[in-house]
Amino acid sequence: MKTTIAQVPKSLGEKVTIGAWLANKRSSGKIAFLQLRDGTGFIQGVVVKSEVSEETFQLAKNMSQESSVYVTGTIVEDSRSPFGFEMQVESIELIHEAVDYPITPKDHGTEFLMDHRHLWLRSKKQHAVMKIRNEIIRATYEFFNDNGYVKIDPPILTGSSAEGTTELFHTKYFDEDAYLSQSGQLYMEAAAMAFGKVFSFGPTFRAEKSKTRRHLIEFWMIEPEMAFVEHAESLEIQENYVSHVVQSVLKNCKLELGVLDRDTAKLEKVKAPFPRISYDDAIALLKEKGFTDIEWGEDFGAPHETAIAEDFDMPVFITNWPKDIKAFYMKPDPNRDDVVLCADLIAPEGYGEIIGGSQRIDDLDLMKQRYEEHGLTGPAYKWYLELSQYGSVPHSGFGLGLERTVAWISGVEHVRETIPFPRLLNRLYP
Repeated sequence: MKTTIAQVPKSLGEKVTIGAWLANKRSSGKIAFLQLRDGTGFIQGVVVKSEVSEETFQLAKNMSQESSVYVTGTIVEDSRSPFGFEMQVESIELIHEAVDYPITPKDHGTEFLMDHRHLWLRSKKQHAVMKIRNEIIRATYEFFNDNGYVKIDPPILTGSSAEGTTELFHTKYFDEDAYLSQSGQLYMEAAAMAFGKVFSFGPTFRAEKSKTRRHLIEFWMIEPEMAFVEHAESLEIQENYVSHVVQSVLKNCKLELGVLDRDTAKLEKVKAPFPRISYDDAIALLKEKGFTDIEWGEDFGAPHETAIAEDFDMPVFITNWPKDIKAFYMKPDPNRDDVVLCADLIAPEGYGEIIGGSQRIDDLDLMKQRYEEHGLTGPAYKWYLELSQYGSVPHSGFGLGLERTVAWISGVEHVRETIPFPRLLNRLYP
C-alpha cells in the first residue's frame, strides 16, 4: 500500500511504500539508518543487513544525500523519535541518484544558503517554518470564514499609493503610470461598503531600502475591513484573530515547534484580551527606560518596540498615535484632534509590529480636508473619495504582516526564513 509519512500513524504494523528523498543517513556495520522525507514529514527507515537482500543493504549504505527512492517496509512505534514511528525497511527502489548535493549536514553561511534557497527549503527546520506558515494561513481562513467575512482580492497593479508614500515600485501600464500595491486597504474599504465584512490575503510590495531582520521587499498581508465597526470593537477582533492563530499552531504544529526548539510556554499565554497602552504612555515608558531622546510626535523604531514589549508577556496594543505620523484616512479621536483612532499591535520577544489598524474617516468634509493636506489631487484618488460621499458608515480595518507573524510564532530570528523565496534589498535570486 502506498502512503505518505504524515499518514504513517494510520498504518501501524502494516507494510507500506513511501516515495521519499534521503535527507541523511548513518550506518554501523550490520545496520543502516535512513532519514527519509517526503514533503509531508520526516521518518527514520531502519535497514538490517540480515533481514534484506545484499543489494538492498548496499544501496542503503551507499545512497547519496537527496537521492529519490521508493522505500517499502513495516511501520512500527518508536518512543525515541519525536514523530513516534519508524519504518523497518524491506526493500528500496532507487528513482534518481543525486550527485554532489551542495547543502551537506555541515554548517553553511547565510548567503550560501540563500543562494540555494530552492534546496534549503528541503531542510528540517525550513520545512517546519513553512508548515507553521501554512497553519497560520489555514487558521486565518478559518477565523474569517467562521465569522462571516467575504474574501475579496484587491488589484496588485494600482494607480495610486494607499499610504501616500513614495516607497513604491513604479511601472508603466501601457501609457499610464502604475505601481505595485503596497496595501489593498483602500479597495477593501470599497468592498466593505458592498459586503459588510471582508478580508484579503495577498502579496504587497515596499520599495523600502531596509536591511533589518524585520523587513522584506515583497511580503504577504491579511487585510480585513469591517463596516459598522468602530475602533474598540476592531481591537477585540484583532486580538481574537491573533489568539486563534497562535492556539491553532500550538494544537496542530507540535512536531514543527519541537523541531525549532520553540518555547511554547510563551505562546500558550497568548489569549485575548491583550493589554493596551496609549502612545502618550508609551513615550513616558520609553523615557523611563533610558530613551531620553524620543519626543512626542516621533515614530518608533525596532529598539523602541522591543523595549515596550519587554514589559508584557503577550502582544500589546499601542493606541492613539499622533495624527501627523499616520495615514491620511485615519479618523481623529473625538476627544483630541492631535491623535487618531488607531493601534499598532506589537509582538512579544522583540518581533515588533505585526498589525497596524485604525478606524477610518467616514465624514466627507473631513476626507476632502485630508485630501488637500496630503496633496491627493490626482484622478486616481477620486473613487476613494466617493466612498465617503455615498452612504458612508463608521468602519475600521487592519493589516497583519504574515512573515513577521510567522517569525514570532516559530521563533526564527529573521523574516527571510519565513517566506519560500524572499525578496530582499540585494536579492532577487533564486
